[in-house]
Amino acid sequence: PRHNGNPHDLLDIKQMRDKNRKPVVMKIKPGISEFASSPEKVSDYISPLLSFAAEHVPRAKHKETPLYILCTAGMRILPESQQKAILEDLLTDIPVHFDFLFSDSHAEVISGKQEGVYAWIGINFVLGRFEHTDDEDEAIVEVHVPGSENKEAIFRKRTVGILDMGGVSTQIAYEVPKTVSFASSQQEEVAKNLLAEFNLGCDAHQTEHVYRVYVATFLGFGGNAARQRYEDSLFTSTVLKNRLLGKQTGVTSDSPYLDPCLPLDAQDEIQQNGQIMYLRGTGDFNLCREIIQPFMNKTNETQTSLNGVYQPAVHFQNSEFYGFSEFYYCTEDVLRMGGDYNAAKFTKAAKDYCATKWSVLRERFDRGLYASHADLHRLKYQCFKSAWMYEVFHSGFSFPVSYSNLKTALQVYDKEVQWTLGAILYRTRFLPLRDIQQENFRGSHSHWRSFSFVYNHYLFFVCFLIVLLSILLYLLRLRRIHRRMLRNSSSTSLWIE
Repeated sequence: PRHNGNPHDLLDIKQMRDKNRKPVVMKIKPGISEFASSPEKVSDYISPLLSFAAEHVPRAKHKETPLYILCTAGMRILPESQQKAILEDLLTDIPVHFDFLFSDSHAEVISGKQEGVYAWIGINFVLGRFEHTDDEDEAIVEVHVPGSENKEAIFRKRTVGILDMGGVSTQIAYEVPKTVSFASSQQEEVAKNLLAEFNLGCDAHQTEHVYRVYVATFLGFGGNAARQRYEDSLFTSTVLKNRLLGKQTGVTSDSPYLDPCLPLDAQDEIQQNGQIMYLRGTGDFNLCREIIQPFMNKTNETQTSLNGVYQPAVHFQNSEFYGFSEFYYCTEDVLRMGGDYNAAKFTKAAKDYCATKWSVLRERFDRGLYASHADLHRLKYQCFKSAWMYEVFHSGFSFPVSYSNLKTALQVYDKEVQWTLGAILYRTRFLPLRDIQQENFRGSHSHWRSFSFVYNHYLFFVCFLIVLLSILLYLLRLRRIHRRMLRNSSSTSLWIE
């Protein structure tokens, strides 16, 4: 949509919808990293996506519609030569078949940090947190804009932070409204890679849209990766104990390892190097938490989180966070308490679930009492993942147990909030400037037109008066001449007489 001309407002991007009001969306699998060995096939593979876009964007607008191809985790793990080959194929072939605005800088592999920033922008945009308001009911924060330390702080809407726990990694992103101090020069160096400063405004001179956001990604801290690390540790330590103490724990199903992180009486197996280790659940939530705490890799240093990574202070009293993926699945799929998070209620529900016999959980599952997309894998590892999510949030990221401003969600306002929305907003942030300049240009010209219209009316009126006066003067002059002639003619006749 056109920009409203106010430099304080961001471009108002909305979801495109078809005639039936359904979102215009198309997705395909797998990702393009699958074509690492045959990069020449990539442009043909994504051609249906681009054709779909071309059908929905008016033909006359193609040349001014920017196209971005931004690649994430799958491409990041490929060697640089393979990344380059794939991007080269896209940059060469796409302009031949499509007229979109597509330059070399529009296709790239983005970092985890960029992806986190885009996800943060996406949700805050959907929630309307970038709008400037005088509403007293809105939560606000005092912000020291980066690069303007000598100026007064500004007050604007409080943005939300995001927590996202996938299968492999966990990510956190939130605004750091005030200037941060560092314990050491090393910490400052590390922080530079975790803090992103950017201007979402369409004018670089406008500082009210400058944001400082902390983004950190923790590989190996996702739900499935954590369970794998846990099982590897169990296997190694049990084999060692068996060897030293001459025991047979886990060697047969009759003498299984008693796992507190599995539901009561649930059975599982760990397979490594051709060996099988048998597990049986005891469903002890608190003991499970205790066992997995060392996996947080916390250090004694101040201002650190998981793996001892730097984390600036969160103002817990005036903050709000949204938890996605595993944060939502852990609270909703089985425990049915997604939404506003309450640590005490969650702990009680998780304890009860873990302590429930596996046969009872299976019966409930068969009766359809859990979320439609919950499966047996979710059922079996819910106890572990509940403990893991709880520890990451409270021990890893140091959120107090009393924290009440976390919402777990799958969608926001019925929208699947993805990093791509934030990417588009960030990449097109300068587009409104064109509209604003055109608006100002039109405005000044319309002012001149209105001025010239009034001016022309006055000019016409003055000219009309001048002409009228001229005619009157001319008539008066003719009358005078006529009278003189009459007088002259009468005096001549008298002289003749």
